[in-house]
This record gives sequence, structure tokens and C-alpha cells, in this order.
Amino acid sequence: MNDAHSIMADKELLLAIETSCDETAAALVKVEAGRLRLVSNVVATQHEFHERFGGIVPEIAARRHAEVLQAIIAEALERAGAGFADLNAVAVVNGPGLIGSLVVGVAAAKAIALAREIPLIGVNHLEAHIYSAFLPEAGEPPNFPLLALIASGGHTHLVLMSEHGRFEVVGRTRDDAAGEAFDKAGKLLGLEYPGGPALAALADSTKETGVEFPIADIQPPKPPQRAWDFSFSGTKTALARHVRELSVEQVEKQKTALAAGFQSAVVRALVERTFSAAEELEVESLVVVGGVACNQRLRDELSARAREVRIGLHIPPPWLCTDNAAMVASAAYHKVTAKTSAGAGTPALQVPPDRLDLDCDSSLPLRSWG
Repeated sequence: MNDAHSIMADKELLLAIETSCDETAAALVKVEAGRLRLVSNVVATQHEFHERFGGIVPEIAARRHAEVLQAIIAEALERAGAGFADLNAVAVVNGPGLIGSLVVGVAAAKAIALAREIPLIGVNHLEAHIYSAFLPEAGEPPNFPLLALIASGGHTHLVLMSEHGRFEVVGRTRDDAAGEAFDKAGKLLGLEYPGGPALAALADSTKETGVEFPIADIQPPKPPQRAWDFSFSGTKTALARHVRELSVEQVEKQKTALAAGFQSAVVRALVERTFSAAEELEVESLVVVGGVACNQRLRDELSARAREVRIGLHIPPPWLCTDNAAMVASAAYHKVTAKTSAGAGTPALQVPPDRLDLDCDSSLPLRSWG
């Protein structure tokens, strides 16, 4: 198999696979004139299969991945005008995520790597989200040091990066992830599945501030430690209590105000914690990724605050914020080509390809490279 230095030779293709939750995705990238180029990107969603259950059913998600992944990879190759013989490497998310879903993607990637005798690159789902901001389709790449807010259905993290592949988690949710809180709030209000986007759409239909809900005031466990963690369960409980105290007719009448108030509270918590950390850590760039980064209210408030404090804000387009394989390809590419902080001419981070015994880990921690 190729070594780390030859994996991304000019004009050779890397296939990336993403099956960590309920999206089945494949993408192809290549390097042209020293720059990464996205050649194809295919995503299949499973909303219709989970809708009647009001949430993702892990067994159904895994079975659906097994049913469609081969076709998704074939479509990605067809759109690229390529075949398996054109692949130079294969990358796959091996955690965190639903274990059954992860197994499907990793097994497929191993089979391709073995059959074609090409390198296999395991990618953490969280680092993939961060590296969506480094795709050309996301605009100019962020500068280091940067702070990344990863806000999705399963994760809410603040990650400090001093350079490529150096991750330090400086904040995280202590209970619900932001996207999970949005989805549960939407369900409480009787909105269609998935509840988060439906709640945001309802909230954005009014210019009123809505019902006021509390946000958690998290104190550091021990000074001088900093308090950049999040907590959304209290806000969700406040909404549930409010709904219980109203009649069905009253809830229907106040539904828009309740949605607007809940969204406002979650967005306020995300913005306040993120900028508190960004300013104290004196970062040059702020990266905001994950499914919740599609929320327009959040994007607007982050943009306004970033202009005030003059910090570079990088939020990829919505199609790169939800789960996809393009972000996996970006992370894999940088993993094997990134330079150390010493600059040009220094060795790469020396991240070798993974062995074919690469394992899945549903709670895989975010670790620095090298």
C-alpha cells in the first residue's frame, strides 16, 4: 500500500464514505495544481423511515445503510466519470456515531481498500465537520488559531485548534446536544419530523421575540477553570412545563411564540459561550459547523457579533453542515498532507494510513493527529 506522502498525488481520486447516523453518503475528491477539488458528492437521507417513530431507530438506520451504500458509491463514481480502478485511497468515518451504522461504512471501506490495495484512512466524525470549512466550496479557509463550534443533533463542542490536526476540546454540552434539544422541542410542540428544522421555520415566521425561556448559567467547577460548557435540558424542561400548563387550544395559539422563544434561548446560549471563549482565547477565526449551523437565526447572530468584535467567521453552506462525505474527504486529505507549524518545507504530520483492522467506536474521542 502507498505511504502517507503519496496518497494524494496530483489528479488521483480519494473516495470518502459517511454512515455514522442516518445519512448514507459518498464523495470523491482529487488534487489539482496543489488544491483539493470536490468531484462528486452524494447523500441519501432516511427521514421517511424514521418519521413514524419520531426519532432515529438505530437498527433501521443500519439496515438502510446496508441496502443503499453500494448504490450511493456507484453514483458518486458515475458522477465523477471514474471507476474503482481510479481510486488512490478510501476514507471512512469510524466514530463517533451509531455503532451499527458505523460498521456498514467501515466494512465497505475495508473491502475496497483490500480489493484495490489502496490506503484506508479512518476519520473522526467531529474532525470531519470541522474540515468542512476547509473545502473550497466553503470559501476562504480559516486562519489559525481557530475556535470551532460543532453544533449538531448528537454533539455540541467548542474545539480550539492551533494548527492542522491539533484539537483541544474547551467546551461541550453537559446533557442534550443543541440539535437534539431543537428536535425534542419540536416534538413537544407537535411539529413534523425532524422537529428541529420545523421549529426553526415556525420561529422564523414571526418577528416577535416569543416566550422567554431560561438558559443555563454554568459555573466553572474550580477557579480559574473556565465555564464554556453548554446545557440545554433546562430550557427544554421549561418548554415542556409551559406546554403542560396550557390547553391544547392555547398551545396551538401560542405555538409560534413558543418556538420563537425556544430558538432564541438556544441561539443565545450558543453565541454567548462561543464568543466568550473566542475572545478569551484570542483566536483569529471562528468556525461553525454541524446541522445546527443551518439555522438562519444562529447564522445571523453569529455574523453580527463577529463584525462587532472583528473576528473571521467561517460557516459552510448548509449542504456542507449536515452529514456528508465531502467533509470526510477534506479531513482525510488534510490528515495526510498537513504540515507542522514550522511551515513550508517541514515534514508532514506523519499520519500513516490505517490498518485493515481499523475498528469502529460509537464514542470515539477527538484526538490530535500524529
